[in-house]
Order: sequence, then C-alpha cells, then structure tokens
Amino acid sequence: MPNLLSTAAVRGKSLTPRLMTLLLAFFLLSASAFAQDASAARINIHRSGISVIDALKEVEQQSGLSIGFNNSKLEDKPAVNLNLTDATLASSLGQILKGTGYTYEIAGNYIKIVSEQGSAPAAAPGSCAMETLTGVVVDPEGEPLIGATVQVKGTSTATATDIDGNFSLRARPSDTLVFTYIGYGAQEVKVGDKTTFDITMSEDSKLLDEVVVTALGIKREQKSLSYNVQQLKGDVLSENKDANFINGLAGKVAGVNINASSSGVGGISKVVMRGTKSIMQGSNALYVIDGMPMRGANSGGSTEFGSQGSTEPIADINPEDIESMSVLTGAAAAALYGSDAANGAIVITTKKGQAGKTKLTYNSALSWDRALVQHKLQNRYGTGINGALNPTSNMSWGAPLVGANSWNYNPYDDYFQTGFLSTQSLTFSTGNDKNQTYASAAAVNSKGIVPNNRYDRYNFNIRNTTSFLNDKMTLDLNATYVHQTDRNMVNQGQYNNPYVGALLFPRGNNWEDIKTYELYDPARALSVQNWPVGDYGMNVQNPYWINYRTPRENSKDRFMLGANLSYQVLPYLTLAGRVRIDNSYNTYTEKFYATTNNTLTGGSDRGYYGITKSTDKQIFADFLVSFNKNFGEDWSVQANFGGSISDMRYDALATNGPISTGMGEFEGIPAGLPNFFAVQNLSSAHVTNMQTGWHEQTQSLYASADIGYRNTYYLTLTGRNDWPSQLAGPNSRNSSFFYPSVGLSVLMNQLLPQIPSNIMQLWKIRASYASVGSAFSRYIANPRYTWNQSTNSWSVQTQYPLYDLRPERTNSFEVGMNFRFINDITFDATFYHADTKNQTFNPGLPVSQYSNLFVQTGSVRNWGMEFALNYSHTWGDFTWNSGLTYSFNRNKITELADNALNPVTGERFSMDVLDMGGLGSTRFLLKKGGTMGDIYSTIDLVRDSNGAIYVDETQAVATSNIKDKEDYIKLGSVLPAGNLAWNNSFQWKNIGASFMINARLGGKVFSRTQAVLDYYGVSENSAAARDQGFVSINNGDRVNPQMWYSVIAGGTAVPQYYIYDATNVRLGEVTLSYNIPRRWLGNVCDIKLSFVGRNLLMIYNKAPFDPESVASTDNYYQGIDWFMMPSQRNLGFNVNFTF
Repeated sequence: MPNLLSTAAVRGKSLTPRLMTLLLAFFLLSASAFAQDASAARINIHRSGISVIDALKEVEQQSGLSIGFNNSKLEDKPAVNLNLTDATLASSLGQILKGTGYTYEIAGNYIKIVSEQGSAPAAAPGSCAMETLTGVVVDPEGEPLIGATVQVKGTSTATATDIDGNFSLRARPSDTLVFTYIGYGAQEVKVGDKTTFDITMSEDSKLLDEVVVTALGIKREQKSLSYNVQQLKGDVLSENKDANFINGLAGKVAGVNINASSSGVGGISKVVMRGTKSIMQGSNALYVIDGMPMRGANSGGSTEFGSQGSTEPIADINPEDIESMSVLTGAAAAALYGSDAANGAIVITTKKGQAGKTKLTYNSALSWDRALVQHKLQNRYGTGINGALNPTSNMSWGAPLVGANSWNYNPYDDYFQTGFLSTQSLTFSTGNDKNQTYASAAAVNSKGIVPNNRYDRYNFNIRNTTSFLNDKMTLDLNATYVHQTDRNMVNQGQYNNPYVGALLFPRGNNWEDIKTYELYDPARALSVQNWPVGDYGMNVQNPYWINYRTPRENSKDRFMLGANLSYQVLPYLTLAGRVRIDNSYNTYTEKFYATTNNTLTGGSDRGYYGITKSTDKQIFADFLVSFNKNFGEDWSVQANFGGSISDMRYDALATNGPISTGMGEFEGIPAGLPNFFAVQNLSSAHVTNMQTGWHEQTQSLYASADIGYRNTYYLTLTGRNDWPSQLAGPNSRNSSFFYPSVGLSVLMNQLLPQIPSNIMQLWKIRASYASVGSAFSRYIANPRYTWNQSTNSWSVQTQYPLYDLRPERTNSFEVGMNFRFINDITFDATFYHADTKNQTFNPGLPVSQYSNLFVQTGSVRNWGMEFALNYSHTWGDFTWNSGLTYSFNRNKITELADNALNPVTGERFSMDVLDMGGLGSTRFLLKKGGTMGDIYSTIDLVRDSNGAIYVDETQAVATSNIKDKEDYIKLGSVLPAGNLAWNNSFQWKNIGASFMINARLGGKVFSRTQAVLDYYGVSENSAAARDQGFVSINNGDRVNPQMWYSVIAGGTAVPQYYIYDATNVRLGEVTLSYNIPRRWLGNVCDIKLSFVGRNLLMIYNKAPFDPESVASTDNYYQGIDWFMMPSQRNLGFNVNFTF
C-alpha cells in the first residue's frame, strides 16, 4: 500500500520552536503507542462461501504482507466459510488452505503458497530433469533490481531477486521464466539449455504513468482523477539544463504559460496557469516541494527605471535532485491548498536513496549563450543631425559614412560577449531494505552576455530514510544548503542599464575609444568616467562603466531542514507528520563610483553606497491521517484528514546614501573619501536607514475522500478551512474561510466491454468543481501607519480598514476526457471555466480622512481548452515518441464596479475604467468587457476632419494628447490567443535525438526601445527611410524622415507605431545523445554524451525583441520592451557518468 503523505499551503502567526518540539514529541509518543498495538497482525474475516483466492487477498490486505500464488491452481478449489476474529496469521492461512493440497512458506514480508508435496512434482519418466537456474536482473542502466519476481510460467514456483539483483530457482529446460517488476514490462525467456541468465528490464512508460502525485503529495491512480494532472519525470529537466529549471517546462505542459526572465541566468520566471485571475494579486503558480509549499519571490523585477533583475526561491533547487513533477493546472486539482490554490500548483517530488548497489553519478554540462533576437541597426549614416556631420552630437542623423570614417559598430558583436554556463553535479545513492541515503552536490557558474555579469550557485543536499518497528514506521530526514551570488543582474529600464548606451552609441564614433571607460584625473587623483556623448536626457552612461563601476551584488545563504515521520497503524491506515524550516540570509550591495551620473548618486560626484541585509524565514508543519482500503471487490475508499501551520516572516534593514563632497548641498558636512564604500563614510545628513518587514501565519484543516466503485466510478470530495493572520484583529468580522471541491470520473471502457481492449485501453470522462482563493494582501483588514521617507516621519493616515474582508474566490469547473488507443496513442482534452469574484483593488476614490481605500467588487472570467496528443511506438531497436500540446485561454472582465458601495461615504458608485499604469503613453486599462492585458495609447498624431494625418505647410506633423480615457486608442491585448508545442524524441540502440518546436499565437507587444532607436537614427528603419529620401503617409504625402521619427518616436512615443504581433514560432530544444555501454568500459561505468541546444532558432517573429521574454512577473508589465535585455540562444554539451 502506498505511503500517503501530505501538506498544504498556508501562512500566519508565529510558531515557536518550543511548540514545534512538543508537537513532534507528542507525535513520536503516539506513534510508539500505535506500534505496540499493531505489533502482530490479526485477521478478521466473517464471510460464507468466499473463494480461496479472495480469502488470500483479504489476508494480504489486512496483514500488509505480500502473498504469491498461482490463480489457475486455486480457482477451482471449493469455497470456504470463515469466521475469523483477531485470528493469528498461521491460524487464518491454515483454515483457508485446509483440504486444498496447498500450504504456505513465509520469508520476511513475503508468503508463498506451495504444494504440500513440494513446489514441483517428481519428473515423469522420460521428461527433462529439474535444474538449478541462476542469474541477475538489472534496469536499463545496469543497476540491480531488488525484489523482481522470477516465476516459472504456469506454476506457483517463484522467487525474488536479492539486494544485488541475483536469483536462483529450479526449473526444467522446457519451462519458460517470467520476469516482472513494478514500472517495467514483463519479459518471458525460454529456459532451454541455459542455466544462467542476464536479464535487462525495459521501462513501461504506460505503467509509470498510472500513479501520479497530487495535492498534499498524495499518490493516486491517474485513471481515478476527476481533474487534469500532468506529470513529468525529472530527467526531462536535467537533460537540457537551465539554471532556473522552471524554464525547462516551457512547451511540455498544456495550459501553462512560462515566460523566461530578461534578468538572464537564474532569473525569475513568470508561470501562469489558465489565465490571469486577479486585478491586484499576482498570477504566478504555487510551488510545492515534497508536499510542503515554498514561499514566492519578494520582488518580481524592476520596470521602468530600476533595471534590477530578480531571482526566486524555486530557482535554488538543484534539478538533479528532482524525481518528478506534477502540474496541477486546475482549481480542483489544487483545491487542498485553499487560499493559495487559484493560480494552480507545481508539485515537485525529490529523490530518495535507493536500496541496493551503491550508485554514483557525475554530470558535467557546459553551454555558451548569445543574444537571440537582435534589434536591426544601421551603419550607413554617421554622427550628426539633418544629414550633416556634428561630432558633438549624440544622434546618428548625420552624413552618409564612407570607408575612412565607418567603424561598422555593432553592439551585438562589439559589446555583447559570449555567455558561459557550467553546471557540475554529483549524486550518491546507497542503502538496504531498512535504510537508504541520498546525497548530492552541484555547482552552477555563469558568465553573462554583458561584461561583469555573473551568477553562481552551490547546492549541498543529504537525505536519509529509515524504516523500523517491522517496517511500520519510516523516518525521513533531509538537509539542504545553498550559497548563491549574482552580480549586475539587469532586466530592463533606463537607469544603470548598459544596453541603453550600447544601442544608442553614435554610428560615426569609434567604439574602441569607449572601451577605455575611465581616465585618470590628476587634479582629483582618481579615475573618472569616459563617456563623451552625454546622457541622452536619460542618464545614459558608458556601458563598461556601468558594468565595472556601478556593481550591484547579492549574496544569499539558504538553509532547509526537514523531517517526515510516518507510521502504518494498520495495513490501510497511516499517520504522518512533517516539519520543515527554510531560512535565507541575504546581503545586497550597490556601489556607484565617483563621477557616476549625479542623478543616481544623490548629487555626489564622490560616490554612493547602499547595503541591505534581509532574512526570509519559513516554518511549516503538518500532520495527515490516511485511510486506504478496499471493501470487497466493488468498493474502494482513500480518505485523508490533516492540518497544517505555516509561519513566514521577512525582515530587512537597508542603509544607503551619497558620499559627501563638502560643497553645494553638502555644505558644512565633512567631505568623505571618494570610492570608499562603508556606512560611516556616507553623508550623515543624507544617509537613509530603513527597516521593513512582515509576518504572516495561516493555520488550516483539510480533508479529502476518494471513493471508487467497481473500478469504474470515482467520486472525489475535498474541503479545506484556512485561518489566515490577515484576518486577525478585534474588528474583523471573519476569522476563516472554507474552500470545497467535488469531482467525478467514469471509465467508459469498463462500462462498454464490447469495445476490444486491444483497441481502446482507456476512455475516461471526468468533471470537477472547486471554489478556491487567492492569497490576501497584507494590512487590508488591519491597516498600519506608513513611514514617509521624504519627511522622515510617520504618516498620519491609514488606508480604510476592510473589517469584512472576503477572499478573492475563484469558482471553477472543468470537464474532460482521457483516451488511450492501441497501446501507443493517448489523447487528453479539457474544457474549463472560472470566475474570480470579490476583486480587491483601489478604485482611486477621494477619501479625505484616509490615505486610500480598497473595495471588493468586480469579477474576472477565464475559460479555455487544453489538448494533449501523444504517440509512442517501438519497432525493434527504434523508438519514436511524439507529443503535441495546444491550449487557449479567453480572459474577460465581466464587472469592475457596478453600483458598488463606497464604505467611507455609504454612497453607491460605478466605474467602467481602471488605469493600472504602464510605460509613458502606453497604458494598461481595465474595462468591463475587456481583458486583463488590454493596452491603450493616450496620444495620437493630429488628424484632419477626414481622419488623415495633418501635415502643415512646412511638411511637419504633430501629436495631440487624448484627454478622455474613453477615447484612448486600444492597441490590443498582450495576452496570447493560444500556445502550441510539438515534442519528438527518437532512440535507435544507443543513439538518441529529440527536438521541440513551440509557438505562441496572437497577442500584441510594445517596444519603446525601437522608438528610441528610431529617434536617435541608429535603427535600420531610419536608415531605410533616408535611403528612400522620405516617409510616405496618407497614401502619398511625403515627410522628412528625421522630422517624422522625431515626432512619432520622441517623448514617450506614439505607441500605435510601435505595436507588434506577438505570434512567434521557435526551435525551442534540440538534443543529440549517445550512450556508451558499460561493457565497453570494463563494466566500470556508463557514459552518456549529449549535444544540447535551447532557443536555437526563431522561425517566425515580427517583433524587434523576443515576445516571450518578460522583465517582471507583475500582471501589468508583460509585453513591454524598455531596453529589455535580449533573450539568449544556448548551445552546449553534457557528459554523464554512472558508476
């Protein structure tokens, strides 16, 4: 019986170590008591006319032991009448087998039913004599399989392999041996004249897929699920490595949109399942490691100005430690996570030690990166304006370049470098049937595609699993340490972004001069920045100065400790409890050297320094009681009841400020030492000290029941109640919320036996409904006073308190079907529909006595379909696997505020438009009937009465701001219309190959970067217009190119001229591999060599940047390019050694 463990995602008040110790001690004492009560199996059977086979199965279930017998030998035996009450095992078996001619043998946890005259009768005259056969059974990698069954076909003679995979049994040359092992296809071998056998089992992917890990870590048969769960094996991620393994899921799971971060190696990923659901809350999925939820990132990445990239806690996980992942896209699948379930969940199961021969693996992966999608730039026109040379200008609208003054500058060749990623990992597994140990170490070292950008991570993990008390109790302990550093992780934005200066550098100037990014100033006795072309009105600096003289560095130490204790009270009842501690300690520094742009240094030309020390702490503890039992041949029940407590806190102390110059605004303050980065060297009057933090806790109880009838009908019921700390407070009207779900699945192939089983192995119809929540924002029900940094004082107002806080509740249903045809083809189809109500947002209403207020009104709808078609077949030594996934989601705002109540004034109000911000004149506006990704323009060119662009007598055009929001020009939606992926893998003997083509269909993106390139004359568009001599508008009017681009690309740009179709098709992954057999190397080890590539080719793309790359995981910055770092093409190779 599988061990059923669980957890849930929760947050809240403080759980002290003393309380945790008491809980754990109580659990251990309780488990010990259960152990004493169940020290000897007792059998209870009260049935008349029960068959011998059914009676043995009932004993097997009640005792927890495995019973081996031959059905054909026992099926004709007379039925027996049993009245067993607390009977011993020996007494029970004796009564069942009485008069059958059979008895039993017990070896460990295995009972073998054998003939009373012996397992094989004496040979008849003239027949072949019995012989002793020996051999070894191994897996495809040559590792021994422990406990594989070896049986003489058609008889009860059988044995099991030992710890080294060896077996021995007696059989005749005319016999056939049958080899079976869970997860592997059965093999039949004729004995003949052989006495020794070397058997290599082959994995049966269809069997491996039958059991999946669901919410709370509960394992269930896939055929019984009433919702969509997609499971992937860990080697899918380890083959084609990414420092953040989440990016490796792209294209492999239907209904999941995964956007890699422009922050580069190790950057945060945006993972959205089944659409954006919340106006104010995030949309990223929940991550769960071994049943325990992991906290999310504290920052989604900077946007317009900051340019600071971001990583996330899940990126710290070593992909080599991952056994499998289950993707729970629907609300019903993730319902047991309650208030964190609306966005779906990715449930990760990590590796444990394996009993048997010690296994050591070493993997080395090296890869090189280059920019994938590059802006099209010109080198035909030089520095200047209006077609004339002007060496002091920073624009490239000058005269045509000739050989003597053409430097052929290209930032992608002359500034960007080839990035490098090295991943080295070592894993170790050993153990016996009582104790197993797994350990791993890994190092990820990366050099970015821009100078002085680095990401390094070191992982150390150890895990031990021990069984005792006759294998009834299992203790699983694990510890992980991660040390991660990064330097100059840039995503986009204009400040401290080297990409800006590299792209805009005047084409008539020599880039070699800029590589000397600092020059020594004898008057100041220090080196100063060399950047003669100015700041472009955007605080642009020498890109190399930004790389080397404004470093931003982060260092993190993370410690994760976990304990999992389970006890099998009865064969069908298990009690389990877990505790996990996850603490991170971070130090972030920024050092801006003297002569860095004064806007960024607080007005100082001596430098600027900032340091932030922060801690993230999470304690999670849960318990689960699991019941799993069959009642006769018709009914099965799997039920779980548990509770959890999650305690998370974040604390940060930041100090930053300029170094005093002793002059100007620093008058009267002693001058500090230039470029000495220490807190005591900062200007005392300008230094800022800021302490921030938060503390959350959620306590939960939950239960689930899965009821099966005749292996055909399955009913699933779940319920969870959360007590979140966000509701704490004397005036809160609610203290908890309840989240239910229900599901039903029917196996039609069981109901329609006339369908040949060799044609259709599975036809399942399923349906489910769930009501789940989104995590609450802090301080809505219990607001606090905020600190005003500009005045160095506390604010005198708080936001309006929502004492009647309700959850943003997502009510969702899905229906679907799953098919398996002719053993080779599977097809899954799902339709879903979800309404997220009680949207919590700030409507921007005037409230004099409060700083602002939130209302709970409005609704967002998402509906769509998911399809997955897979084919797998083997012809001799050749195997082909092919998978096609397609999904689409339709998002609609069904209500914003319709006759909603203003809680401050008591008046009713309605609103049809909500401005969520954006970039300049490109705004995200939410409107009733629109989508969560709609973008609008607040500006247009002046037009005449016929709608044509107005051209004045000087052949000039002009812009006009649009005043009324209702008249803003809709540019489209950044949300995709659909996602498609096609995966293929091929295996011929020891040679393997695979590729993936994935596509995003529909949607729009905006590039303000392209506008600025046009404005400064460095784009190919501007050069092509100069080549032609004009820009044609209004079907014939001709406009001067520089004048045209100075208008549509100047300021914040006219967005409608820089909107692009986001449809793109790419060669997402390619692998070529060869397995060197162990026997070629004297049976020392196996070696696998692989060539790997990611993002190799953009087959179709009309945008000037990668539409799938995002700078921020926030809801309202997807599809915006503001000097966003380019996505990367990756080529490399892997070498894997298995000893």
